[in-house]
Amino acid sequence: MKAWQMLFCLVASLFMAVFDTALALKPSPGCGKTPTLSGGTNVAHKLTVNNKGRQFYVNVPADYDKNHPYRLIFTLHALGGTASQVVAGTSGYYAWYGIPPLVNDTVGAIYVAPDGLNNGWANQGGEDVAFLSQVIQTVEADLCIDQDLRFSTGFSYGGAMSYSLACSLGSEIRAVAVLSGNPQISGCAGPASAPVAYYGEHGVSDNVLPISGGRAMRDRFVKNNGCTPQTPQEPAAGSGKHIKTTYTGCSAGHPVVWVAFDGPHTPTPLDSGASRSFAPAETWEFFSQFK
Repeated sequence: MKAWQMLFCLVASLFMAVFDTALALKPSPGCGKTPTLSGGTNVAHKLTVNNKGRQFYVNVPADYDKNHPYRLIFTLHALGGTASQVVAGTSGYYAWYGIPPLVNDTVGAIYVAPDGLNNGWANQGGEDVAFLSQVIQTVEADLCIDQDLRFSTGFSYGGAMSYSLACSLGSEIRAVAVLSGNPQISGCAGPASAPVAYYGEHGVSDNVLPISGGRAMRDRFVKNNGCTPQTPQEPAAGSGKHIKTTYTGCSAGHPVVWVAFDGPHTPTPLDSGASRSFAPAETWEFFSQFK
């Protein structure tokens, strides 16, 4: 092959790679626009949903590119908590659940911390699903998001609401990371068998929301995602460790991961001798596989 032919083939291959990547993205209406929601993480953005005033905070990268589609990651607070605590990393939370410092790929992420009604996510009549759906629409109309890369994580009530989003919105949500949640408190509406990539994490000594609820949520998506059922090994109380199980046989693009840890009801579980929780790294490892 002549040199010019080799160069042509190389250029064509590069073009097709870029073209294929572009086709894989589903850019939101906000792509290409000068944003108005990037006024800083201390700015509460207001919405009215079902005649109730709601608010949320947004974390946009300092080097935000209006033409680049980012991930969208919800970070939902627990019962009695607030979005501002998640933003600031106070009251037991890592800021934005500790994910931003770990994100070092070319996709990047935009984070949203909403406030639940009465500091919770009771989701009565589906009103919190309606609120978060409106947040998605509002954010994506203003900022550049890959609509195939929407995620949600949260602890306790925030985990329950993330589970509810997966149940209610199905394929509109790419993946969730449910930290010590429960299947009843925020409900589970929508397509009964819709597959969604699912990460579940729960303490074996949780006396607030027992681990049985975490297993039930996990098993719903083991079934929905077509994974091979199993009974994962879990650490003994006092062992000071966590055990991670990755299910096999799941449908393409819908993995299920289960992490059981030796500990109580906490968003930042620690292995024995560790100074930093494994939860952010495990959550990001799960989310980062989707690009």
